Amino acid sequence: MAAELHVFAVPGIKEVMPGDDLGRAIGDAVLRSGRPTASGDVFVVAQKVVSKAEGALVRLADVHVSAMAQRWGEAHGKDPRIIQVVLEEARRLVRMERGIIIAETRHGFVCANAGVDASNVPPGYVTILPRDPNASAARLRDALTAILGQPVAVIVSDTFGRPWREGAVNVALGVAGLAPLADYRGRADHHGRRLQTTVIAVADELASAAELVTGKTCKTPVAVIRGAAEWHGDGSGEALVRQASTDLFR
Repeated sequence: MAAELHVFAVPGIKEVMPGDDLGRAIGDAVLRSGRPTASGDVFVVAQKVVSKAEGALVRLADVHVSAMAQRWGEAHGKDPRIIQVVLEEARRLVRMERGIIIAETRHGFVCANAGVDASNVPPGYVTILPRDPNASAARLRDALTAILGQPVAVIVSDTFGRPWREGAVNVALGVAGLAPLADYRGRADHHGRRLQTTVIAVADELASAAELVTGKTCKTPVAVIRGAAEWHGDGSGEALVRQASTDLFR
């Protein structure tokens, strides 16, 4: 087991625009920082810059508002164009109440506004989630491994709220080069009891640790976690999505 982890933000990444080579931008920023990379480093990259680079933005002026979005927006003081984008990104509406929309995305994520976000984007636009966060993570992993000359893993992260708990945390949407879960079932605790249900969401915990150094307003959308090489491996973000058959809250 890792005795310690070191988490640090990558400074100097310029404003990301559609079509930018995000892997190159991150790799160049790391090289400029003068901080050497290590085999097994895990890069945690904010979904927002991934969406921007991939052009996953919607211009609100182009949105055709439905009657449902218009009614909801007027009733709760929300921009009906943004509501419409949320409805279009949602595979299932989980709850609409008091001006809050909880939706399931086409990826299976359950989150506020189906991941649609107007923060840190130019006025008149919103971002949507990457179509395939695992593919996004894999492209970044391949690019960074080539640029830095070290095998690295990548997590594409986003900020989700949590039932029963105040405050939001970062979670992993997509992963590449990382086993997203650590399964302790069958192992014995220090009293000799066999663990029956303990599976740790490693990718989510690493994503949350990264947010503590990147922040939301610091213009540092990428963090590096050192000391997590033991969790390198195969896997995808789908492993972190609870299946309907075992979800007691549907």
